[in-house]
Amino acid sequence: MIGPALGLPALPAPPVPDVRRIAVLRANGLGDYVVAEPALAALHRAYPDAEVTLLGAGHHEALLAGRRSPVDRVVTVPLMPGVRVGPDEDASEDEVEAWCAARRAEGYDLAVQMHGGGRNSNKLLLRLGARVTVGAATPDAPRPDRWVPYWPYQHDTVRWLEVAAAAGARATRVEPRVEVTPADLEASRAVVPPGDAPLLVVHPGATDARRCYPEERLGAVAQDLADRGARVVVAGGPGEADRVARVAAGMRDAPETAVGTLDLPALIGLLARASLVLGNDSGPRHLAGAVGTPTVAVFTYANLADVAPLTRVWHRVLVSWHGGCQVCGLRVLEGWCGHGASATHDVDVAEVREAAVDLWDQTLATM
Repeated sequence: MIGPALGLPALPAPPVPDVRRIAVLRANGLGDYVVAEPALAALHRAYPDAEVTLLGAGHHEALLAGRRSPVDRVVTVPLMPGVRVGPDEDASEDEVEAWCAARRAEGYDLAVQMHGGGRNSNKLLLRLGARVTVGAATPDAPRPDRWVPYWPYQHDTVRWLEVAAAAGARATRVEPRVEVTPADLEASRAVVPPGDAPLLVVHPGATDARRCYPEERLGAVAQDLADRGARVVVAGGPGEADRVARVAAGMRDAPETAVGTLDLPALIGLLARASLVLGNDSGPRHLAGAVGTPTVAVFTYANLADVAPLTRVWHRVLVSWHGGCQVCGLRVLEGWCGHGASATHDVDVAEVREAAVDLWDQTLATM
């Protein structure tokens, strides 16, 4: 365990000598990558001559292709229980073992688990054959060579910075960063042409429907900002047309919409062009913050602790302290009820409006 004998938890352990290849296990969502980016950057700075391989998902490769980042390449982790979920069947044990054998052939000097408490992820980490392993561990999880305790209700950015410190990397920032490229901006302009008015992007979706604030209320807040001169664009993925339509229904003036027309580079470009992003706890909100755009978002109490923005100068966070399903009232940490309804509906729209207007005015004052 890395602990007080080596100083405060934020101080790095001794670096691992002769590191040329690093693997980092982080095979979840886009927002999960973003909150871990400061820790990945710390590893990259600590071992500047090493190749950093992210053991992730296909969308990570799409995100990082063609832009500078702390990651040199991405290898997709097979679908397997407790590590990476998806719409297809889990990989067989033979397929997982073949994947692990290919990773062992890479000859990693350092393998780092930034994927959870380790009950499943540390088992996979220890199959990679790295010379030194590092990660978080719950009391019942296998322990890497260097480990830090995994405890609930800690912010993920800080958690993974502690893991990076156990690997010998010193933190220099907590704000995530994602580079915006000219290709991102060009792709976004092909979908949403340039204009003179400051841009408000509303993104009503989220991977978990319980994190979605009622769309008509987002529309009402967007209308308030439209009345203050905002050009409103409501954006959503291919399966979010209904959510986008409900935002528009909450507005007096019809907004522009982009449904299923933004690939990942175009989305990043659009978020970077925005003066403000309004929405929920979602991957696009995390990306917006990482490209430097102010955000206003509604969170459940469950996600406030681990993934909400750490700073408040350019980010406003509204919280549902009950976080119960709008249909049955089951709270998000009590289980999955299957209704797919909002668990943030108890947040008063007046609170969201006040936060959005305040940050909108603050943003325009600096332009």
